Amino acid sequence: MAKKKNDEHTGILHIYASFNNTIATLTDLSGTTIGRTSGGQITKHDRMKANPTIAMFIAKKILEICKDYKITNLYIKMKGQTGEKGIGPGAHTIVKTLTKEGLKILSLTEVTCVPRGGPKKSGGRRGRRV
Repeated sequence: MAKKKNDEHTGILHIYASFNNTIATLTDLSGTTIGRTSGGQITKHDRMKANPTIAMFIAKKILEICKDYKITNLYIKMKGQTGEKGIGPGAHTIVKTLTKEGLKILSLTEVTCVPRGGPKKSGGRRGRRV
């Protein structure tokens, strides 16, 4: 039997989507950065950086990088800003655009940090003495 050529490579796409900007970083499975792009590289308007339309252009740039490195499968990790509610508007648009272009999404996880407990209360062990 002839062996099949395995030209499928897998990468991890880290998406940081706040309500001010959208940043996408593509790494291989060991964590080495292959490519990075953000809303600031696409547009010069500050108010447009977190726009879903700009996120579509971010996805196109990530797709070009994936084609250069022959990446066909992606693990996607989405992260929002800590302390805010949810992920910014650009993350879902990036995922939708990449699936339309033919990349296979293996898993989709949210890795936003959740604060637990907050900072230490001041005053020491016995509290503030008046």
